[in-house]
Parts: sequence; C-alpha cells; structure tokens
Amino acid sequence: MESSSKLFNRRRQRNRAKLRRARNDRPRLSVFRSGKHIYAQVIDDISRKTLASASTLETDLKSKLKSGANVDAAKEVGKLVAERAKAAGVETVIFDRGGYLYHGRVKALADAAREGGLAF
Repeated sequence: MESSSKLFNRRRQRNRAKLRRARNDRPRLSVFRSGKHIYAQVIDDISRKTLASASTLETDLKSKLKSGANVDAAKEVGKLVAERAKAAGVETVIFDRGGYLYHGRVKALADAAREGGLAF
C-alpha cells in the first residue's frame, strides 16, 4: 500500500496535468492548506510571477480570526485573494486545489473567491 504522501502527490500531479490542458493562458489560483493556516496565490505560469496572494498569517486577518485552520478563515482568505486579484487586473482564473479534495476549507475558499468576483 502506498503512503498518504505518495497518494497526495499522485493526486496533485493528475490535477496539474488536467489544469495544463485546460489553462488557455489563464492564471492559476493555487491553494495550500496546512494544519494551522491556509494560503492562496494567483500565479501566472507563463511569466512565472505571483500576481496576488493572501493567507491567514497576515496581521489584519490574524487579528480578526479565532483560528487560521477553519472554514471561516478560508472564506476570509478567498475574499481577500479575489479582491487583490481584481486589483491586479485578473478576472478569470483556473482553480488549482493541488492534491486536496474539493471539500471543507478548500471549497470554502473557492466559493468565497467566486463571490469576490473571480470567475472559474
């Protein structure tokens, strides 16, 4: 039986391959979640630049949130990254969930980013 990290990496590689095929020169909204925090970046893979980012480590979010590892925190990060992406001129992205299941914090972040004005 394969370890959970190997299975995670297989899911991530499978997801990234699908994203590369469907990208059409759109930036990628990448999500990383740890046990204590959640992070989001809008990345332009062609120019290899980060266009916008947000995480629960930021001081304005940290003071508002009780924890950085719950659905409420993910919603706040999703709203903030959408706001910053729109300020950078990004309207449409492709959602990169990495190897994480589209559930819980990852889903909350995606829904909040959609509400914030990003299309994907």
